Amino acid sequence: MARRLGKVHPMLKVVHDADASNEAAGGSLLDEIVRDGARQMLAAALHAEVAAYIEAFADQLDEHGRRLVVRNGFHEPREVTTAAGAIPVRAPRVNDKRTDEATGKRKRFASTILPAWARKSPRVAEVLPLLYLHGLSSGDFGPALEQFIGTSHGLSPATIIRLTKDWQNEAVAFSKRSLAETDYVYVWVDGIHLKVRLEQDKVCLLVMIGVRADGSKELIALDDGHRESTESWADLLRDCKRRGMRAPVLAVGDGALGFWAAVRTVFPETREQRCWFHKIANVLNCLPKSAQPGAKAALAEIWNAENKHEATKAVKAFAVDYGTKWPKAVAKVTDDLDVLLEFYDYPAEHWVHLRTTNPIESTFATVRLRQRVTKGPGSRAAGIAMAFKLIESAQARWRAVNAPHLVALVRAGATFKNGVLVERDDDPAAESGGEQQVA
Repeated sequence: MARRLGKVHPMLKVVHDADASNEAAGGSLLDEIVRDGARQMLAAALHAEVAAYIEAFADQLDEHGRRLVVRNGFHEPREVTTAAGAIPVRAPRVNDKRTDEATGKRKRFASTILPAWARKSPRVAEVLPLLYLHGLSSGDFGPALEQFIGTSHGLSPATIIRLTKDWQNEAVAFSKRSLAETDYVYVWVDGIHLKVRLEQDKVCLLVMIGVRADGSKELIALDDGHRESTESWADLLRDCKRRGMRAPVLAVGDGALGFWAAVRTVFPETREQRCWFHKIANVLNCLPKSAQPGAKAALAEIWNAENKHEATKAVKAFAVDYGTKWPKAVAKVTDDLDVLLEFYDYPAEHWVHLRTTNPIESTFATVRLRQRVTKGPGSRAAGIAMAFKLIESAQARWRAVNAPHLVALVRAGATFKNGVLVERDDDPAAESGGEQQVA
């Protein structure tokens, strides 16, 4: 395991996104481990980087036979924020006397590990769930984590078990919280299969992410579905309803999910939108490889159309071009046409969000159906807890939907035609009566 992960050093990566801030660390054992390990790891890596740079130009000498590239003490100390808090760093200084022939300026050494402007490193909270979801048992966890934080001190199986227990408790508390104070207008749903070896079988996670009335995104629910069955989804939805969740205006998901039969029972007023990425994959599976590029382009003409009318025309063209030879492929579109084009009845600014389940897909891109099964099985509860922590870390970087102010209008029942808000005259005495599009 150490061999597989040895070249990866997330603690030394630089965070460019200003929103990916690191939280103040507490005084736990793991915090101390991370702080001490990061300090040592940074120092060793910086020294090795400088030594390699100097050695690469060891043969370049001045007229007196002295090296042009040499060590020159240290830069002024500065702090770098890590997962466990700020650590002091004194980067080695390099005196490079060489001249760039093109510009005539002195060449300068620039650290790739710790650029001059770097002040932050990623949170270890994002590393740990990923390691676990990669299938690491408690026995493998310590050596693997050592590759990230630079020390194995304190990383006993008992320590790891305590950490996972804490996360399990957080996941349980999350699943029992009240939903009465939050209004989710849009929801994305999917069943995520994690190729993690557990006590019984592979875990299937039922994931539901929502858009609040203010346009922000957040995880609504995460549950063990065993399978993507109607019963599992119905249990999840009924639980959310008991905790105060209102019926979403629109749900987005794969057509194969048992979710749809469940939502029609629990929240019958919720509208349905099928995920276009899933649909495209289903259609292409019915076609020979030679026909797939053209069909994919034709399908793009549908879901990228400027309005529902043009999308409908593109569907007819697709049926003409492919219906004779591959009627099953065409039927997958025409049979679900209403729920494939539902997004056109919402603000145009929201179409890019409502056509697919991308918020879920992108969150689980590193773990969904791709993980190597290792020798150590774990519990289903631990697997779910690790997935919860993964989403929790990702959630901090989720952006609000485009035109977030329009979400509240959708909840209020506003009408949108071709993606544009239709203004209704509320004056019963008005004679004009009609509808007016707001540009």
